[in-house]
Amino acid sequence: MTEQHVVFFSGGITSWACAMRVAEQHGTENLVLLFADTLIEDEDTYRFVKDAAAIVGGALVTVADGRTPWGVFRDKRMIGNSRVAQCSDYLKTRQCQGWLKSNADPKTTTLYFGLDWTEPHRADGAAKRWEPWRVEFPLMGKPYLTKTQTIQWARGLGLEPPRLYAMGFQHGNCGGFCVRAGQKQMATLLTHMPERYAHHEQQEESMRQMLGREDVAILTEQIDGVKRPLTLRELRERIERYGEQQVDMFDWGACGCFIEATEGGGLND
Repeated sequence: MTEQHVVFFSGGITSWACAMRVAEQHGTENLVLLFADTLIEDEDTYRFVKDAAAIVGGALVTVADGRTPWGVFRDKRMIGNSRVAQCSDYLKTRQCQGWLKSNADPKTTTLYFGLDWTEPHRADGAAKRWEPWRVEFPLMGKPYLTKTQTIQWARGLGLEPPRLYAMGFQHGNCGGFCVRAGQKQMATLLTHMPERYAHHEQQEESMRQMLGREDVAILTEQIDGVKRPLTLRELRERIERYGEQQVDMFDWGACGCFIEATEGGGLND
């Protein structure tokens, strides 16, 4: 029976490195690079996905729900946040699960994720969420690579990493915007892409009005032990008035799409 190898290809540098190791070990004849498109990825991420796939080899397969995260939020009548990211569930997990059920026999297919040697605590959960398929994590083995070394590896092969890394983002998902992100990432988005930030700010305000609720937002903050919603508008106005010293500079959030998606598993860079 022919073995099939499916790499969850997120558009980030570590999923590329993961795919490279799979290709080196198993070849590319039965290799699939599975990319779930949220329709709001950065334009340079789309460039990177194509360039990276060309270097790896194998078949690049794109799946999409047809909605953006905001489309999902409206349909579910709930703004996504760090606790519940239904966008990841519907736009990534379910799309990939649907493709796998139609195209990948669990008896002969192995799934690969770009978790590295710093994230062994996430491996068991990911493996359980993607049963009955077998799951492996090539970057958890030697040689151990930092993200900087992985970027150097890519550039050595003529592959330019997604521009979001150079802007200071820690991952390349959703165009620098992610409901699992924290204050620091949103501040980075405001600094480098104010028009994109303004779009998401407007979408959040529109959703709050549609729901008739002022107690919901993507972000939260805790003051004197009390947690409260922090809207993108309030964060922006605070930064414009006082500067980034009013932002929690360590709050990058915990984007874990595919690995920790609601009601399923997922894929992260």
